Amino acid sequence: MTTFAEVEHNSPFSNETDDERRSRLRTVVAASLLGTTVEWYDFFLYATAASLVFNQLFFPNQSSFVGTMLSFATFAVGFLVRPIGGVVFGHIGDRIGRKKTLALTMFIMGIATALMGVLPTAAQIGVVAPILLLLLRILQGFALGGEWAGAVLLAVEHSPEKKRGLFGSIPQIGLALGLALGTGMFALLQTVFDDDQFLRFGWRIAFVLSLVLVIVGLVVRLKVDETPAFQAVRDLEQRSSAPLREVFQGKAARNTVLGMLSRWGEGAAFNTWGVFAITYATKTLHFEKVPVLLVVTVAAVVMAILLPFSGLLTDRFGPQRVYIVGIAAYGLAIFPAFALFGTENLLLFGVAMVVVFGVIHALFYGAQGTLYASLYPTEIRYTGLSVVYQFSGIYASGVTPLILTALIGASGGSPWLACGYLVATSAISVVATAAIRKRDLHL
Repeated sequence: MTTFAEVEHNSPFSNETDDERRSRLRTVVAASLLGTTVEWYDFFLYATAASLVFNQLFFPNQSSFVGTMLSFATFAVGFLVRPIGGVVFGHIGDRIGRKKTLALTMFIMGIATALMGVLPTAAQIGVVAPILLLLLRILQGFALGGEWAGAVLLAVEHSPEKKRGLFGSIPQIGLALGLALGTGMFALLQTVFDDDQFLRFGWRIAFVLSLVLVIVGLVVRLKVDETPAFQAVRDLEQRSSAPLREVFQGKAARNTVLGMLSRWGEGAAFNTWGVFAITYATKTLHFEKVPVLLVVTVAAVVMAILLPFSGLLTDRFGPQRVYIVGIAAYGLAIFPAFALFGTENLLLFGVAMVVVFGVIHALFYGAQGTLYASLYPTEIRYTGLSVVYQFSGIYASGVTPLILTALIGASGGSPWLACGYLVATSAISVVATAAIRKRDLHL
């Protein structure tokens, strides 16, 4: 079983010049950042559309509440399929390499998103429309299942030893930028077109544009070198024949369980602030759609700016400590955030979103990739990261908007029961992360 430290001494790039090293790392940063930005732009376009468009165009015969719930249900399906993609692409990534796997996931994601942009509505083809939407969402989730782990490994396994945290934060920046692009694009299109035009064709532009982004991302990703860690394992013929089985054996099994529990708070947080808050602000607080989208966009940009600082803190204090502090801060901020939401003041809503989503989320999210990458040796690392991130995504991320909507509905419109659920996810994550033993980490 190989560690990062062992790879440093056997790296195929050990004889490169300083100029060659800088050039390689620039390409790695570009491939990791641009690739994840495109993938998450595609994935969260759906999230934004689920809040604003799909409930009207694909579930038009339902009440507003039921239509929103059905729309969020198709959103959740993407998370249910992601573990399957994680297992499939994790195995491929551990067997044939990170580079080729990431090119494949980006291609599949781009095609699925672009097809959504030309999909007929329920008014045009009836019940077939939501079925096709669901199938394309499944394809999206399958592709994204192999994306996050590969993008993290592309960055972390190329990183210099003392900058592993900084490089591990780069794919997370792509997520923040992808969300900002998605919500920003919808805000722009709703400004350019009136409501009728936006519903008829305006929203489709954001989806079709994905093809352009995918082409650019593929070109950059195909230029990057395979990671030193995977090359070392391949050259030594140490690749695992059954990485999924090994992820659930011995010390790796303990890390897998604790890793999945540690992600509960992060997944719930992201989909609360990045997805559910849009519907809550427009439907319950009765804010206009464009200002709400702009608030989410600003918060996501703030997160993108602060994520490298989280990476630097990770290099100084360790990913475990930074992640625990950030998740605990998220738990403490939930009730105050919803109290500010309850003022029904757009400015205070924006302040709350920037603090909880832009600042606090950046703190722990920047440390997450490096933390999870250290849970496993190189031979099973792609599969391990995919299992932790994607299987936990079912309960931590995908169903969060559904749970919050149901809890608020059961409370007669009060958000406090939903807040209690979110605090519980934070507590679980803090305890699980603290239980990870340093001697079991592959640093």
